[in-house]
Amino acid sequence: MRAIGILLEDYFDEREVVYPYYRVQEAGFQPLMIGPKPGLYHGKTPFTFEATVAASAVKAGDLAGLIVPGGFAPDRIRRSEAMVQLIREIDRAQKPLGAICHAGWALISAGVVRGRRLTGFSSIRIDLENAGALYQEERVVTEGHLVTAQHADDLPAFMQAFLSRFN
Repeated sequence: MRAIGILLEDYFDEREVVYPYYRVQEAGFQPLMIGPKPGLYHGKTPFTFEATVAASAVKAGDLAGLIVPGGFAPDRIRRSEAMVQLIREIDRAQKPLGAICHAGWALISAGVVRGRRLTGFSSIRIDLENAGALYQEERVVTEGHLVTAQHADDLPAFMQAFLSRFN
């Protein structure tokens, strides 16, 4: 079964982890929960999710695609060089790369936004534009293998667009 990675760090938006986790399975993929190190990570509430593997142990060739959830986790994800490198490798391999809400921060740190159309939560618009992104005021934006969304309310359309990259 092909794996789709989902990055985890503390303060993730629970909806933006749980919904993709099950949609990935429904589409016939194995979700691989990736953290800076294996262990439990806490959402914005007391809800936890377990990362089973460290980002340093995962290569782009191990994954069919990668999802970066939002919440405040992306601010922590971008502090992990291994996680940033994995985003960069997935992008270079042109494998489906999904980012929702504040996940644009991690994309900025990976250096993969310049000159690309994308969206994200309204509060990081200026960060994306300052990094050279072509921000679109749309709920979901797809450019090639990159799929971005503004908010957890956009999860159904986001996951539909992300999973359509495999057809």
